[in-house]
Amino acid sequence: MRIGFEGGQMPLIRRIPKRGFNNARFATRYLPVNVEALNVFAEGSRVDEAALRQSGLVNGRGDGVKVLGTGELTRKLTVIAHAFSAAARAKIEGKGGTCELLTAAPVATSQT
Repeated sequence: MRIGFEGGQMPLIRRIPKRGFNNARFATRYLPVNVEALNVFAEGSRVDEAALRQSGLVNGRGDGVKVLGTGELTRKLTVIAHAFSAAARAKIEGKGGTCELLTAAPVATSQT
């Protein structure tokens, strides 16, 4: 018999959970905001992450803010975010507003 054979039952190596490398901890986690939620701001105002947090539209921890295209925008705004969906960019620019893209700060890596 070979090493690890357990007489027909499920071998131990297949029963225990597997561990190892996972890319999830290196993923970019954006805080989502829908275009329709931006209607709370005044016409022509400048909307950035600080303004979104102050109004309560964004809370929690994340790597940045992403504006999504759900809903309709009724005001001309200057929106500053880390990412935009194509639909959100089209809706904001369709109302005469502008989309400014922020670049993420480089992550410091330690050399050991």
